[in-house]
Amino acid sequence: MTRDEIYEHLAKVYLGKRENAAQRKKKRTLNQSWLVINIVITAVILISTVYGFTAFLTRRVVLQNQVFYALNNNPIRIAYDLNDPFPSTKTFSITIPRKDASKYSRLNLTIRGMNAAYPGIVKMIVGNQRNEKATYFIQNVQSHWQKVSVPLEKLNLTDWTTVTDVSFMLEAWNVDFKKGAVLIDDISFSN
Repeated sequence: MTRDEIYEHLAKVYLGKRENAAQRKKKRTLNQSWLVINIVITAVILISTVYGFTAFLTRRVVLQNQVFYALNNNPIRIAYDLNDPFPSTKTFSITIPRKDASKYSRLNLTIRGMNAAYPGIVKMIVGNQRNEKATYFIQNVQSHWQKVSVPLEKLNLTDWTTVTDVSFMLEAWNVDFKKGAVLIDDISFSN
C-alpha cells in the first residue's frame, strides 16, 4: 500500500465514523422534537378538557343563582279612571299559587303608562296567609318601560313561605293623571 492509499483509507474510516455520529445526532434531535410535539399536544388536550369541565360546572352554579319564578306571561293592562263619580282607588291583584318565595331575594317587574296619561306613582302590595301586607311605591312611572327590582328585605313580611298575592293600587291623590292605563309585565321572583 502506498502512502496515498493509506491516507485515503484513514480518511474514509475517520470520515465514515464522523458521518455515522452526525446521523445518530440528527436522529436523536428528530426523536426529541417529536417527543416535545407529543408533550405539547397532550398538554393542550388535558388543559382544554379540564377547562371544559370547570366551565360547565361554573355555568351550572351561575344558572342556579339566577333561578326565577314568573308570575305572568303577558303584559297586564290596568285601565283606571279616578275622577269624581268613580272610586278614588283602582286595585289589580295577581294571586300566587302555593309557592315558597323565601328562597328568592328579589321581586321584579317592568311597568309603563300608556300614551301620554301615566300615573307617576303605583303602590305595590304583597300579602301572605297571615294577612300581613308589605307596600312599596314604584316611582316615576311614565310612558316608557321601567324595570323595577325590589329586594324582598325591603318588603317587611315575616313569612315569605306563604305569599298569596301581589297587588297594584292607583290612588287618586297619588297619581299625575287621574285617567289612563298602566302596562305591567315580567312580574317574577328571582335571585
